[in-house]
Amino acid sequence: MKFAFSEISLPKRGSLAVPVYAGNSFSPMAEEVNTLTGGVLARALETSRFKGNKGDILEILAPNGLDVSRVILFGMGENTEITQTDLEDLGGTLVSRLNKSGARNVTVILDGLGECEIKDSDAAARVAFGAKLASYQFTKYKSEEESASEPSLVRMTVACKTSSGARKIFQDLEAIAEGVFMTRDLVSEPANTLYPESFADRCKELTSLGVEVEILDEDKMRRLGMGALLGVGQGSIRESQMVVMRWNGASGKKSTRKPIAFVGKGVCFDTGGISLKPGPGMEEMKWDMGGAGTVTGLMKALAGRKAKVNVVGVIGLVENMPDGNAQRPGDIVTAMNGKTIEILNTDAEGRLVLADALWYTQDRFEPEIMIDLATLTGAIIISLGHENAGLFSNNDELAGQIFEAGEIVGEGVWRLPMSKAYAKQVKSPIADLQNIGTGGRGAGSIVAAEFLKEFVGETPWAHIDIAGMAWSKKDTPTVPKGGTGYGVRLLDRFVRDNYEGK
Repeated sequence: MKFAFSEISLPKRGSLAVPVYAGNSFSPMAEEVNTLTGGVLARALETSRFKGNKGDILEILAPNGLDVSRVILFGMGENTEITQTDLEDLGGTLVSRLNKSGARNVTVILDGLGECEIKDSDAAARVAFGAKLASYQFTKYKSEEESASEPSLVRMTVACKTSSGARKIFQDLEAIAEGVFMTRDLVSEPANTLYPESFADRCKELTSLGVEVEILDEDKMRRLGMGALLGVGQGSIRESQMVVMRWNGASGKKSTRKPIAFVGKGVCFDTGGISLKPGPGMEEMKWDMGGAGTVTGLMKALAGRKAKVNVVGVIGLVENMPDGNAQRPGDIVTAMNGKTIEILNTDAEGRLVLADALWYTQDRFEPEIMIDLATLTGAIIISLGHENAGLFSNNDELAGQIFEAGEIVGEGVWRLPMSKAYAKQVKSPIADLQNIGTGGRGAGSIVAAEFLKEFVGETPWAHIDIAGMAWSKKDTPTVPKGGTGYGVRLLDRFVRDNYEGK
């Protein structure tokens, strides 16, 4: 699907979409269209439930007096209350509606924004961005005869007062969308094609954007003492990997500011190991690498828009399988920082992968801050459902910055507590730590975060548990069901607002 921007004028073909505000107040262009059609728009509103509220859509076919095939009225609510997310949702909603209608081209007019705090060029770019996000499909494995029909919509033009400004803003947004799409692709891949080594190969693709990619194989990790990560993968015939991605975008090679770091859990398939998961639903464990997918997509987004910041992305890639060489409940492993860990449940494996990845990252790169992402616990879904990711941190300022970024882009996080009382639950009677808590099923997500905290040193750190957010079974305006790409937009915004160019 292609996107273009233009000054405001009536199109000569295709479909036309115009805004209506709260109380069915026409925008100037909608008023002009209503006049040219002899009041068709006004009469259509009188006989419908359309009220000009956000999300309202009304389609009018082949109106007399115009060259276009249809007019789409879209509600915007009060023009003083329009948000970035509203505009992106509008773009996604239009894509869905017009694909169902069989339309091929649409011109979206953005006028009448009035007192809206968002500039019209940014608003136009956001509509196109939402449409781009909604256009995603994962049909790689469908045969031609079984494939879903191709989307009909091939071009969207967004018209506003300053189209050149919109075009420039959209260039960055399109790069972010490509990062989101990479994450969605990775999360959607089946485990027989996406395993640690093939995932690492996908990361190498980012070198074309200027990302430096380094791969640590099992021999290198063994020499570094990464017994926690390697223990998870020892039951698989697939070799575990660690991928280090570096984007050095800060201005001038003399920049001495420490990098910021993102770390991702990459369990490419999780059977639970010897602590085997129940069969129903296990197929979903192909997306247990969602944290690593987000970090990889984020690196693509930052490099794609040439972000002026130095960033390190580290992902630990393993498979958790139950063969004769798999680690057992009761085993004790030694992490890279020298701490011993008693394995009480082999299905609490993601924290073991992150333990070595986090310590390695803070030890080697001494980052200014460090954020990890992981589909870590089912308990976070019990706590927060599929509406917010769980946020844990040892630094209030960092946690606040992540929360604010999530509010802006519509990828919510909610902070949960951490304390010494929870930390006591990961102390083992026979080793330094144990990989599940002593408190039974209670506070599982918090206890997991306390375990991770043992491997971050003094670095300001945040852990984002995305188990409820990496995959969706229903569509939203900008996220088709399946792999969501959650976290790429959140962290891109976090970087832009707090570190880029500083």
